[in-house]
Amino acid sequence: MRKGEIERITGSVVIASGIEDISIGEVVEVGEEGLIGEAIRIDESGKFFTVQVYETTSGIRPGEKVVATGKRLVAELGPGLLNNVFDGIERPLEEIIRLQGPLIGRGIKVNALSRDAKWLFKPIVKPGTIVSEGDIIGEVDETQAIKHKILVPVGVRGEIVKIEEGEFKVDDDIAIIKKNGEKIGLKMYQEWPVRIPRPYHERLPLTTPLITGQRVIDTFFPVSKGGAACIPGGFGTGKTVMLHQLAKWSEAKVVVYIGCGERGNEMCEVLTDFPELKDPRTGRPLMERTILIANTSNMPVSAREASIYMGVTMAEYYRDMGYDTALMADSTSRWAEALREISGRLEEMPVEQGYPAYLPDRIAEFYERAGRVKVLGKPDREGSVTLMGAVSPPGGDFNEPVTIHTLRFTGVFWALDAELAYSRHFPAINWLKSYSLYSSRLTDGLTLAPKLESISQYSHKVLDWWRETFEAFPEYRGEALTILSTAAEIESIARIIGESALPDDQRLILLTAELLREGFLRQHAYHEIDAFCEPEKQALLLRMIIDFHKKAKNLILSRVPIDRIRSLPQISKMIRIKEEAKELIAIEKLMDEIMEELNKIALEYKVW
Repeated sequence: MRKGEIERITGSVVIASGIEDISIGEVVEVGEEGLIGEAIRIDESGKFFTVQVYETTSGIRPGEKVVATGKRLVAELGPGLLNNVFDGIERPLEEIIRLQGPLIGRGIKVNALSRDAKWLFKPIVKPGTIVSEGDIIGEVDETQAIKHKILVPVGVRGEIVKIEEGEFKVDDDIAIIKKNGEKIGLKMYQEWPVRIPRPYHERLPLTTPLITGQRVIDTFFPVSKGGAACIPGGFGTGKTVMLHQLAKWSEAKVVVYIGCGERGNEMCEVLTDFPELKDPRTGRPLMERTILIANTSNMPVSAREASIYMGVTMAEYYRDMGYDTALMADSTSRWAEALREISGRLEEMPVEQGYPAYLPDRIAEFYERAGRVKVLGKPDREGSVTLMGAVSPPGGDFNEPVTIHTLRFTGVFWALDAELAYSRHFPAINWLKSYSLYSSRLTDGLTLAPKLESISQYSHKVLDWWRETFEAFPEYRGEALTILSTAAEIESIARIIGESALPDDQRLILLTAELLREGFLRQHAYHEIDAFCEPEKQALLLRMIIDFHKKAKNLILSRVPIDRIRSLPQISKMIRIKEEAKELIAIEKLMDEIMEELNKIALEYKVW
């Protein structure tokens, strides 16, 4: 056993000595209670090393022991991850409650995966088969929603000598591999260092959108499977509810939700609500395909820093099985604050707003682990990790360092607007500030579009998927964005001279923009019908509004008064239909009514 002793303590940072062969990233146990920590710095003499402790250090003192474990900070990966709640260093909170009660005691060590639970293992290979890293050798029904595929660990290759079906614990040998004359036992779980991305065979282009059921996202600012999205917004703009909606409705097969430094009451709401939610696709509890990582603001700040890496490692593990996974981090600003605090205790030179100089590198390390890939092993399969990180800029200032650096490494910017939120418009995504680099075309109506159009490496042609599904969709989308952008300019003039003083063609643009805002962009997160909007319905609603605009525009050019068009009773129906129509035929019927009424107006004013 390699032992040292504490020399100095600064909050969660401990300076120790006495273990000369310590390595960066090695996990150590600090103090008499064995607090979990990680070596993050070794001085040039090799005598002293710095430990980042993942638990509160109050009460420990210089002279207490430090014990090196010889291991890195790793994630245990295997059956039992789903339908579970962990803290930032993967300790199962429900098991801790069972052992200690509602308060987490210091130094408690609990296996992430239960060593008592048994799982029915069904092999899919036979003795004599040559297997290598990433190969699927069997399956376990982890939940009714997910089949857990048992993978050969990275770096292992050999001939299957023994494998059989049966009930096993995660640390039992389920198969024996012969490698260079040596027999190696394979277990149902494996360990992986959380700060190292899991390997894959090939990175694939991002061509398919991750359907979320949220119209403003799927239609205007889509994220692709394997993409990365940034969700910045001030207090009260709806970041957490939006992440809940994405977790519930997105097309991802497995969801990892990280509460990173958020308020305890918010995380408590997640922990109580998620087990009650039903998966809209299967009717089963949503938790059957969800992993929750809870590391609230009153928990040790250094564990907050580790929670992000722990979550993305779990997402990569299910990606390697061939699943589309989605990770929601709420919020990366609190993670960055943990970096800042630890950096300050290490006496590193701060840069903008006190953050360490390596903040952009750490943000890049996280978001670059997103991607759609061809994974290792056989049978051939593809998987993806989509990362969605909320950012909580102080005062809603999008020019602060975390937001600015996050935008450099993400392909989607969903800008939450306080004015929209305070006017009860949700999701409060500002359509003039937001953008998506995963679309194959960006409309000039967007503020940032001309700058982003030239960045060809980000043009992943997600709109081609929409074009193949609904042929004219990209054109309708472009027309809608142009109307919204033009309406913003007209509204600034209308505030000065009044809307009635505007020409009729501009008043029509304002009318259509209102229909888009109220009848398309606004979406009720808790409405039985409107909480999720399938792509077919999105396309039909958009087509209804844009076709109305085109027909009305022709009438306006033929001297038909705008007030005559505004008086149509179908206008209000167009706003309500998204919440009333359970079947697409109801929208098609309303479209026919609108066109019929506009044709009557054309006859009335003799427009041929």
